[in-house]
Amino acid sequence: MTEQITIHQHPLFIALEELDLPRQDFIIAGSGPLLAHGIRDNITDLDIVARGPAWELVQTMAPIQPAPWEDVARVLLFDGRLEILNGWFPSMWAVDEFIDDREIRHGLPFAPLDRVLRWKSRLGRAKDLADIDATLRYFTAAALPPGG
Repeated sequence: MTEQITIHQHPLFIALEELDLPRQDFIIAGSGPLLAHGIRDNITDLDIVARGPAWELVQTMAPIQPAPWEDVARVLLFDGRLEILNGWFPSMWAVDEFIDDREIRHGLPFAPLDRVLRWKSRLGRAKDLADIDATLRYFTAAALPPGG
């Protein structure tokens, strides 16, 4: 049996911490919130949405590239496994609104699960559908009384 590592032991979160981004100017999106809630056991990459000083800082670390959707720019670090973006589905959320509506887990800013469900529903890939199913099971289990 393998032991699940904690968020702060995960190499991607260690890499994120080493960037020393201002906490009020970024949020962890993608599947990161699922890991933080224990819905996922592991992730292979980490999506970070940054604004203002955090975005300015990451632009000095690697070339800016277009992200694959909605005119968002990104910077890839840690062999492309750490993706920092200047927006997250802008047709759904303004970047400030998206970052300000965060929840703190393990001392880090994460996107709330209801938003995770919204973008994963929009993407509709096989892995997203599996994540949606797991998240809905998580919500159902959380609503049950103890022992129920």
